[in-house]
Amino acid sequence: MNAPWKAGPMGNRDPFAAYICDETSLDVLRPVVIEMGWQPEKCNKGGLRNAVQSLSISASPAILLVDLSESGDPLNDINALAEVCEPGTVVIAIGQVNDVRLYRDLLASGIHDYLLKPLSAGQLRDALTQAQAVFTAPRAGEGEAAKPHVATAVVGTRGGVGASTIATSLAWLFATEHNSPTALLDLDIHFGTGALSLDLEPGRGLTDAIENPSRIDGLFIERAMIRANENLAILSAEAPINSPLMTDGAAFMQLQEEFRQAFEMSVIDMPRNMLINFPGLLAEIGVVALVTEMTLASARDTIRILSWLKQNAPGAQPLIIASKVQAGTAEISKADFEASIERKINYSIPFDQKAAANAAKLGKTFADANQGSKPGAVLREIASAIAGVSGDEDADLTKAGAGSSLLGKFDLKSLLGKKDKTSGGKETEPAE
Repeated sequence: MNAPWKAGPMGNRDPFAAYICDETSLDVLRPVVIEMGWQPEKCNKGGLRNAVQSLSISASPAILLVDLSESGDPLNDINALAEVCEPGTVVIAIGQVNDVRLYRDLLASGIHDYLLKPLSAGQLRDALTQAQAVFTAPRAGEGEAAKPHVATAVVGTRGGVGASTIATSLAWLFATEHNSPTALLDLDIHFGTGALSLDLEPGRGLTDAIENPSRIDGLFIERAMIRANENLAILSAEAPINSPLMTDGAAFMQLQEEFRQAFEMSVIDMPRNMLINFPGLLAEIGVVALVTEMTLASARDTIRILSWLKQNAPGAQPLIIASKVQAGTAEISKADFEASIERKINYSIPFDQKAAANAAKLGKTFADANQGSKPGAVLREIASAIAGVSGDEDADLTKAGAGSSLLGKFDLKSLLGKKDKTSGGKETEPAE
């Protein structure tokens, strides 16, 4: 059964009740409850099963805090709770399991938030205040059409192919030329250039989100994101390089959920290692812009990432973008590259070093600083194609390049071994 809890008026119900397994957590909770103006007697000993038993014979409160620590099957038990909860109840779960899949599944079931033990007074205060805000400022009613949202991930097959340049340019184009409220998330936590390319300070927003995923909500997004212009907001970081990334990915999932509510477009600059560490990040992505170059290494990794996407993000549309293309200097011809990956290159962006330097000097995105250039024109075509998806659920960005190459399956291994012994081991340029 789907959880019945939806935002609604409190009515005459009790404003709050809690069912907590341990005394330590209860001791932290009670002073916060008193501070909120609620009755500390509503903080009951016992976890989720006790809550189900009690609520089966009594009215549900407006806000319910329930402990999953003693539950062997939290998701199944949450469904049992849904059977006895009245519509309108906002449920906050707490527990000891730090697992991003459980977090996502709980949110998908309708849970408002999930807090990890040991609890702190500040953590509880923030969570309960956010839950209370659901009633004072509810979201749009169910009868209203959902605001369309297109999420794009930009992934480079190799370092230095220009994925970050393309990500920031697409975000800028969505926001300015397509007039769409747009979020840019730079997931290169230590060395990201998203804010730098827009001549902005990254701030602590992304770092705070990673450290405190439970704080992420609409208000947090409004305060933490840095505004580049009226329609473009960015979330990035310059974390100390002696501080490793310590997260289970819950913050990134929650950020994506809030982006869907607050923006029409979102662009995620996603380093390759993020695919490996947090495969669930692409579960809700509509378009994956796979940025490559015409080299053997990029051909190999394009094949690998396309295969990964097929297994882990079957709902995302891959868009193959060849970057920094220079005529006559590629390791692999376009025809051989397309044959090796068994699909067409959707867009080719010409190499223009002067244009890139110009953007850096001006502190602008490449697309903004070089609006009359050939690379800028291609970026506009890409942005228009992706933005068009929001108005057409059946749009297929890769239709023109779908299917196998006319040359049939290309043997990349034979290409890797294809050397001209008379040229000192240098690779011969395949014919177009």
